[in-house]
Amino acid sequence: MSGREIREILKKTAIIIEKEMELSDMVIIGIRRRGAILADRLKGFLSDQSVPVGYLDITLYRDDFSKIGAHPIVSETDVLFNIDGKSILLVDDVLFTGRTIRAALDALVDLGRATIVKLFVLVDRGHRELPISADFTGRYVKTAMNEMVEVRLKEIDGVDEVLIERK
Repeated sequence: MSGREIREILKKTAIIIEKEMELSDMVIIGIRRRGAILADRLKGFLSDQSVPVGYLDITLYRDDFSKIGAHPIVSETDVLFNIDGKSILLVDDVLFTGRTIRAALDALVDLGRATIVKLFVLVDRGHRELPISADFTGRYVKTAMNEMVEVRLKEIDGVDEVLIERK
């Protein structure tokens, strides 16, 4: 996927979100790292630029936390608004097993009680281990288990693209 395709997906998704969600009650929360960048970009395509955006670090909520290592890198969770009674659009780059989203949902519960949580992912590559699916998906990509979906964004990687690579 090229940078142009990523941009078009975000633009079209914003139009769909505006039809399906009430922007006045909505907040956007991106899962760090690349989900946070996509959350900012998605907001840029909304007609209402006052929609709050927050960023969620799920490191401490992962079910494989003990396997990460002795010194995991923990980023900040920056959700500087109340999520009680809000409609949350949770944003991530790739949906794979569902475990990252499960961890994000656990983290959100610690922040408050949202009315509803909807999920946008740029890429859904299948191979789910948990019963989790996205409400909004940029692209479905069929992958083998020995492949990896690599999302690269300018802010981190210097280029916007999505690649499939062998492990």
